[in-house]
Amino acid sequence: MGAKPKDLLEELSHPGPHDVVRGNLALAGLPGVVFTPRSGLGLPGIAFGHGWLQPPGRYRELLAHLASWGIVAAAPSTQRGPLPSHRTFAADLRATLDLITGVRLGPGGLSVDPAKLGLAGHSVGGGAAVLAAAADTRVKAVATFAAAQTLPQATTAARKLTIPGLHLAVEGDLVTPASGNAEAIAKAWGGPVQLRILDKSTHLAVTEGTHWSQRLLQGKPQRRTQRLVRALFTAFFLTHLTGTSKYRPLLEANVKHAAIEFDPSLTAAA
Repeated sequence: MGAKPKDLLEELSHPGPHDVVRGNLALAGLPGVVFTPRSGLGLPGIAFGHGWLQPPGRYRELLAHLASWGIVAAAPSTQRGPLPSHRTFAADLRATLDLITGVRLGPGGLSVDPAKLGLAGHSVGGGAAVLAAAADTRVKAVATFAAAQTLPQATTAARKLTIPGLHLAVEGDLVTPASGNAEAIAKAWGGPVQLRILDKSTHLAVTEGTHWSQRLLQGKPQRRTQRLVRALFTAFFLTHLTGTSKYRPLLEANVKHAAIEFDPSLTAAA
């Protein structure tokens, strides 16, 4: 008998078994950071898009958490101004995937399998991840938090995607309201998709540390939200990039403070 969703959530809320190493993407020609396990061959890898005005350093613990579970996680530090180009940001996310699959990431014994690639992001980074996935057949899964609409529209790009998608939205988000952003993207999705609504959270809850943008945007870092996002993102990418079924029960269950709002596959099964 498999583990209960509550137990899986608890397990994935803690760091995984791998020692984590931080690297600098700029050494390979693109500003940004990369977190990797100390070693491992044929690993899954993701590129993560930061939120509006946010530096990638505000997601350090999330990226390191994924790396501790054996997932190479990289985040470009581009398009951080008040008027980012969503199209260029999406291209930068795809370039990040090129780097982690094509450039030597460590002193040896570390590689990313180009058949195990995913994208993730927060706010405009989430919308850009959807755009990037629609233009890159290598991508096998996409996960977002408080995704924002983009130009061109992420909803239009979502219709082209037949890969799994996980979208976490915040109830009462004043920056990217779920109805016009994450919910619209999820309901336009062309493949398996799930939308979860996080209660008692805010737009910036997933970020870490302090930043001047908190004067402009709703909310501040929140440990509970960070814990949920780390566990759900880890379960999602391990399931869809490595083929393991161990964590699928967590993805199919309602979680306290992160209820499933929309999932056609579960509705059909019921």
